[in-house]
Amino acid sequence: MGRLFILKEKENRIETLLQNNGHVDIMRLRKSGYTAQMFACYVDLGKRPYTKSYYGDALAMIEIFNEGIKGNEEDIAVAKSYNDYLSNKKCSKLSAFLTIEEGGIIENNIDMLDDLYEKGVRVITLTWNYENCIGYPNFEYNYQNQGLKPFGLEALERMDELGIIVDVSHLSDGGFYDIYRHGKRPFMATHSNARSICDVSRNLTDDMIKKLADKGGITGINFCGDFLNLDGKSNMEGMIRHIKHITKVGGLEVVGLGTDYDGIEGDLELKGAQDLPKLVEALEAAKFSSNEIEAICFKNAEKFFERYWGKN
Repeated sequence: MGRLFILKEKENRIETLLQNNGHVDIMRLRKSGYTAQMFACYVDLGKRPYTKSYYGDALAMIEIFNEGIKGNEEDIAVAKSYNDYLSNKKCSKLSAFLTIEEGGIIENNIDMLDDLYEKGVRVITLTWNYENCIGYPNFEYNYQNQGLKPFGLEALERMDELGIIVDVSHLSDGGFYDIYRHGKRPFMATHSNARSICDVSRNLTDDMIKKLADKGGITGINFCGDFLNLDGKSNMEGMIRHIKHITKVGGLEVVGLGTDYDGIEGDLELKGAQDLPKLVEALEAAKFSSNEIEAICFKNAEKFFERYWGKN
């Protein structure tokens, strides 16, 4: 998952989707052999909105996303379904999935979900680090056992009807179990690791990993050092340790790569999309088979999208 921001200029240099100083751009995605990337419109409810509302901020980022795609049609195309993904792959194009990271932008207005779907949004991370109209975050265990709010259950039902994937990364444990009990489709944890390996609230317990797998879901390994290792280091050793544990607990198909690129900081061993081939080499050294490595890197995600949307 990569994040989109309203501000496009950094250090007196125009940042573009094709090439920038962040973790993710088209040139590096292509070079590393990516087939798809989720682009998250990240909204911080703890700061004043740049526009008139947080929802307006998300719409502004969607415009930035669309402009970036328009200028690079030979390399990348929006994917709104599994079939779109397959078509893009057949044409040797990257698939760009548009997501929202902070469900609170809909502000108790269920119709906004329909609007976001029409604008191409296909994944919504229900919370970030703040309580919102949907539910509660898993921020330092402050709200660990709090479930979805009544409007959150309504939003879950509408997302399932529309075909917007529910992302439970950042969501409280109680909210996770409400999604498991009440959701009608598979769901994702786009950037979460294993809590039994690194005991922080943002990671999944073994029981949550099992239930995610039971529902046909998937979790993406987060490269943030704080969620990988107790010493806060972001390294491949930690990534492989989490991958091994998650596959042991939930099976091979429940794990993918979430990265959280452009949303994490610090000294990263894998400094951006250009370094993902190094993780493949590390997995090979850790005795993962070629089929297992392909599953972790992209096939598990492909199968998830097929389970969720079907061939349409």
